[in-house]
Order: sequence, then structure tokens, then C-alpha cells
Amino acid sequence: MESLGRYLKKERELRQISVAEVAQTTRIPVRILEQIEGDAVESLPADVFIRGYLRAYARAVSLDEGDVLSRYQSKPEPEVPASLPAAYAPEPGRRFGIAIALVILLILFTLALSIVLRPRHRDAPIELSANGVVCEEANMLARSSCVASTSAKPIA
Repeated sequence: MESLGRYLKKERELRQISVAEVAQTTRIPVRILEQIEGDAVESLPADVFIRGYLRAYARAVSLDEGDVLSRYQSKPEPEVPASLPAAYAPEPGRRFGIAIALVILLILFTLALSIVLRPRHRDAPIELSANGVVCEEANMLARSSCVASTSAKPIA
């Protein structure tokens, strides 16, 4: 049985259709059509796209889509690499790196939390008046009058 690419190319040439015409009809780039006809399917994108390309190609050349897809399915499956064992020992250096990263994140979190929760305006020094008058905090009325009297300056 001949390969899928040779079969498609032979059927296209029997119908006297150029690759450019198939590309224009299917909107598949000429490069991809040449790879399909050259049996270079490994360099094409995922299997889903290849099936779509083959369906569109079959419609453009008036072939049976099922026949073309069955020829594509009959190709030998690539060997699947051996899977990893279910349990493997992690590298000892990796645990150390994760521990350092967690410590750094904890320090950054603590720093950010201290900045956000820092009390505001308690760092400002208490201003004394130029006259040396000290207002008592217990009596709010007296304080407000004291602040009002010390903040007003005569205009010269």
C-alpha cells in the first residue's frame, strides 16, 4: 500500500489540479501541502490540525474523506517514550532551594505587613509655641483656645 502523501499527490495530478489551486481552495499554505504530499507529517502541528488539513484536501480534490483519514490512521504509531516511575526521590538541593525561597517570602511578607500596619503620625514631633505657652491636654476647651491664640500672628 502506498503512502498517504503519494496517494494524495497522485490523485491530485490525475485531476490536473495544481498545489497552488488546492492551497487557494483550502486556505492551507503551500508549504504545509507539500509537507503532507512528501509524507513529512512529523514537522506539522498537532494531530487535530493534520486531520483538518486532510479533510479539506480531500474535499478540494473530490476524494472520500473517510478513505483519506483511514489511510492516515493506518500509519505506524510513533514509539511512546518510557514513562517515569511512579515514585522518585527529589534532588536534595531542590528542597534546600525551596526552603530558602519560603524564608525569603516570609521576610518580605513580614516587612510588607509592618509597613501597612505602622501607626501613622505618631512620629511627628510636638511643636511648641514661640511664646512658651504649654496647653494642657485634659481640658479640650482650654487647648483649643490655646492653639487658636498661639497660631495667630500679628501682621506688621
